Amino acid sequence: MPSNPPLSPRAKTRRRLAVGALATALLGQLLAGTAAAAPSVQTSPGRIAWTPCEPPSGKSDSATFECATIKVPVNWKRPHGATIDLALTRHLATDPEHRIGSLLINPGGPGGSGVDFAFQAPAAFSPELRARFDIVGFDPRGVGRSNPVTCDQDLLNAQRNAIHPDSASSFAALRKANHALGEDCRRLTGPLVGHMDTASVVRDMDAIRSGLGEQRISYYGVSYGTLIGQQYAELYPSRIRAMTLDSNMDHSLGPWSYQKTETVAAEESYGQFADWCARTPSCAIHDRDARALFDSLYKRAEAGELVLPGDPPQKATTVDLQELVVGNMYTPSSWFDFAQRLKDIDAASPAAARAVGKHGDPTPFAYYPVLCQDYDFNLPSYATLARHERALARLAPVTRLSSIGWDDVVGCQNWPTKVTNPQRGLQVEGTPKLLVTNSRYDVATPYPWGVNVARQLGREAAFLTYDGVGHGDYWRSPCARDAIDTYLVTLQTPRTGTHCPAVWPTEPTAKRKSLTGDLVDPLPGLLGTGTHR
Repeated sequence: MPSNPPLSPRAKTRRRLAVGALATALLGQLLAGTAAAAPSVQTSPGRIAWTPCEPPSGKSDSATFECATIKVPVNWKRPHGATIDLALTRHLATDPEHRIGSLLINPGGPGGSGVDFAFQAPAAFSPELRARFDIVGFDPRGVGRSNPVTCDQDLLNAQRNAIHPDSASSFAALRKANHALGEDCRRLTGPLVGHMDTASVVRDMDAIRSGLGEQRISYYGVSYGTLIGQQYAELYPSRIRAMTLDSNMDHSLGPWSYQKTETVAAEESYGQFADWCARTPSCAIHDRDARALFDSLYKRAEAGELVLPGDPPQKATTVDLQELVVGNMYTPSSWFDFAQRLKDIDAASPAAARAVGKHGDPTPFAYYPVLCQDYDFNLPSYATLARHERALARLAPVTRLSSIGWDDVVGCQNWPTKVTNPQRGLQVEGTPKLLVTNSRYDVATPYPWGVNVARQLGREAAFLTYDGVGHGDYWRSPCARDAIDTYLVTLQTPRTGTHCPAVWPTEPTAKRKSLTGDLVDPLPGLLGTGTHR
C-alpha cells in the first residue's frame, strides 16, 4: 500500500479457497514444461523445463532465478481436454549442497502472484530458508501470467457502486450487477472462469509437485494461500514434508459467521490502534480519542460533509472510511501515516466531488471468480442482509462493519458460476505435523479462523499465536518468523499454544519495512488490483 492509501481501494478486491481428487497416473501425460523466458521447449513427460530468468526489476543475478510453465487441464474432470499454462519461478537454494528440496509458496488473494512472490524471495525470506530450499512460486490459474481472468472496468465500477444496497430494489440491482460482471468475465476470459475454485488449484499444485520430481513438498501459504494448503493436505496428505499455514482462512463458515468474525476483527484491530496512539506521543492524534474521532468522521460522511484532502478534494463516504481502517490494519508500520491521514481528513473543508476513475478497459480480476465458487453466500432477501447489517453495527459500534466481510458476502449474490467447492469442515489425516499461525488481531483472516482451523486439523496441527496486530505473521513478529523458519528447516514445531509477543511501531518507517528485522514485507505490493487478502 502507498504511505497514504486511497480510501476506496474497492476495485482492489478479494481472495481464497478449496479441494478435489483425480488419479495421479494421468499427470505424467499432462505435464509439458515451457521456459517462461525463452521460446517454448517441449520436455519429457512429467518434468518441468527451467531456463534462467530475471525479475521484472532486473535487479538480480540472472543465475539465481529460473522460470518455466506447466500445462494443466482447464477442467480436471476432463484431463485430456483444453489446457492452460501456469507460470512458475524458482529462486535456487543458495547452499545447494545442503538443499532440502522445494518450498512452494503462495501470497494470498485470490489474485496474488506467486511468481512475483518468488522473485521477492531475496528480500522477503530469511537467509536460512533461501539457503536450504528452492523457493517456488506459481501464478494460480486465472492470475497474473497464468491465463488471467479479465473483466470490463465499467462493469466492475457498476458492481462496486451497488455493493451497499439500502432497499429491496437496490438489492435486486446489486444482484443484477454481480451477474452481469460474472458473465462479462466469462465472455472476456473463456471457459476457465467456470473452473477457478481452489479444488482445481490444489490439483494444479500437485501437478507442479510431480513436475518438480519431488515425492513430498514443503509449503508456505499466507492468507488465501492457507486455504490452498489446507485442502492440499486434505487431498494429498502423504505428499507433504512440511506445511506452514500463516493467517488462516476458515472454509467452514456461512455468510453470517463470516461477516460477524470479520467485523469483530476490524473493530478490535482499530481498538488496538486507538490504544497504541493514546500511549504513543508521536502519534498525530495522540491528544485525541481515536475511537471518538472515527465516530465523528463517520457521522460527517453519513451527512455528506466529509472530504478527502487532495487535488482535487474528493467527497468521502462511510465505506471509504471503513476501507481506510481495514487497509491500515494489515501492518502497524503504516500507523503513523494512518493517524496523520485521519487528522488531515478531520481538518479538511467540504469541497469538490470525487475524481472519476478509469472505465471500460479489460482489467485483471480473479477475486470473485474464485471466492464465489468456494463459498455459498446466497442470502434469501434484502431483509436478511439488512438484519445482518444492524447486528454488525451493534457488534462494532465504532467501525460498524468489515469492508472485507461485507464485500465478500454481498459480492457473491447471484454470481453466475456454480459454487463447486462449498463450505465444509476440514478432514485431514495422515499428514506430518502442520504449523498453523494467526495474529490475535488480524483484520483480514480473524483469529477465530485460525483457532477453528487448528481445531479441525486436530492432532495434525501445532498452533502458534502472534499477540499483535496484522496480517502475515512472518513479517510481523521475529518470534513467529523464527518458529516458521525452524519448523520448515528442521520439522520441529513450537509447542501448541505458544504465544509470540506483540511488536508495536516506535517510529515512522517505510510501509513495507518488516518488523522482523531486515526483511521486506512483500504482501502490500503483491496484493494489488484484483485482490483483497
